[in-house]
Amino acid sequence: MDVSKRIKDFQASPIRRLSPLARQAEERGIKVYHLNIGQPDIKTPKEAIKAIRAYNNPIIAYGPSEGIPELLNALPSYYRKYGLDIDSSDILITTGGSEALMFSFLTLCDPGDEIILPEPFYTNVASFARMAEAVLVPVTSTLDDAFALPSIETIEQKITSRTKVILICNPNNPTGYIYSREELLRILEICRRHDIFLMVDEVYREFCYDGAEFISVLSFTDYKDRVIVTDSFSKRYSMCGSRVGSIISKNHEVLAAALKLGQARLCPPDLEQRAAVAALLNTPDSYVEATKLEYLKRRNCLFECLSRIPGVKCTLPKGAFYMVAQLPVEDTQDFAAFLLRDFSYNGATVMVAPADGFYITKGLGKNQVRLAYVLTSEDLKQACLCLEKGLEAYNRN
Repeated sequence: MDVSKRIKDFQASPIRRLSPLARQAEERGIKVYHLNIGQPDIKTPKEAIKAIRAYNNPIIAYGPSEGIPELLNALPSYYRKYGLDIDSSDILITTGGSEALMFSFLTLCDPGDEIILPEPFYTNVASFARMAEAVLVPVTSTLDDAFALPSIETIEQKITSRTKVILICNPNNPTGYIYSREELLRILEICRRHDIFLMVDEVYREFCYDGAEFISVLSFTDYKDRVIVTDSFSKRYSMCGSRVGSIISKNHEVLAAALKLGQARLCPPDLEQRAAVAALLNTPDSYVEATKLEYLKRRNCLFECLSRIPGVKCTLPKGAFYMVAQLPVEDTQDFAAFLLRDFSYNGATVMVAPADGFYITKGLGKNQVRLAYVLTSEDLKQACLCLEKGLEAYNRN
């Protein structure tokens, strides 16, 4: 007996695949600073927790496949804050942003169809594409260019008769890049010219720094028939475990098709949707603003600490809460394992995400890591000290 070839071809998550080594380190009494995963330590809004505690239905029953009406009706007011004319009929609630991406791929792509996207990219996209049997086609951004979007001409040259989607993440995970209005418009023009879709993951829209402006692709109403947005409650409200996300589109044919997948999985989680409603309606704007300022402080702290480590190279991200750093090693996969298996400094070590899994092009990212600045500034300082001492020990061997 053997497992399927499909699953054999899946890559293990570069974000989580070293977790067994991290657990073993913790079992040895070593403190592990987790910079590998975007799990905020910001407290979930008390309004959301209160809604869960107040849940008193005698049965946790199946709900509507498209999401509960209370959440569908609450979301448009949130998008209106960004000047977006979104109706509840434009939204499909999903089990996290991950399901939103997966449903979108399965809805838009037949086996062998192509999805163009900048790399490095959110690594789990590769697994969702493989589930849909779609092919990812990269355009490469570089650290030397602060991960700026490659030229529009480069993107257009990648389009073939099998291209169905251009996918971007704005602000970008893992690079923190933010797309300008001009860039979005030019990509949309390409999509219209070649009759393809533009999908945008806008999960990190709240977290833009240094005066950088977030512009939703949904604001370009002339292109509404080919725009798909995926969103999530995980980051802005620190509700990662709630698994509540959404697909937003004015293309109701696409939403109706995606709903067939929603019906197959029955419904999104009920209690968590109630918490999402409370977060939307009752959490003060000051919560998100304070969270943004805290991430800005942490970004600056991490960048300053990394910049002082010999041989480390990074750029200052403009959004989200990740940073890609180049380390003075040949293989960050081996180095990351070393940090967890063979190293500690003052009883602590650090877990990073090797960046090769964030690229499609073989050989890229082997000396890079993605770091999530989701810990306190003091913890980030200690994590960087561990990283510096770990590099010294690794390069002595």
